[in-house]
Amino acid sequence: MNIKGKTWKFGDNIDTDVIIPARFLNLSDKSELAKHCFADLRPDFVKEVQEGDIIVGGNNFGCGSSREHAPLAIKESGIGAIIAKSYARIFYRNAFNIGLPILECQEAVDSITEHDKVSVDLATGEIVNKTTGKKFSAKPIPDFMRQIIQAGGLVEYIKNQ
Repeated sequence: MNIKGKTWKFGDNIDTDVIIPARFLNLSDKSELAKHCFADLRPDFVKEVQEGDIIVGGNNFGCGSSREHAPLAIKESGIGAIIAKSYARIFYRNAFNIGLPILECQEAVDSITEHDKVSVDLATGEIVNKTTGKKFSAKPIPDFMRQIIQAGGLVEYIKNQ
């Protein structure tokens, strides 16, 4: 699985309340939820994000509450993957549960800037900054977890088994 897109850079400790503010948690339609992704932090994010774009985050991305709404809003907004220095444990699990690929790579995060063009190979963990030509190695996503992503999340994976 290869993902290619423009990057959106965020800092450390981006919590779930910043990703999807609590006032929108009553929405059950995924596309409606996605319309409010980063509503307070970056109001134009949803208008500008393109299918396959990549979020680049710092340490502890997705900290805060355990709501699955946060990775779901990100995925449904069109984001193809997230590269961060580290993730909050529950966000990490929730991302895979809903089929959102995430990678950890401190060197890539430190080097990539806003709106660079980047490609990610989930099987090998290779991250290529197409803008600068620099390559980075993240830990590859295991085959089993790539199957969950390809199925669209854990529920769909189990339905297909």
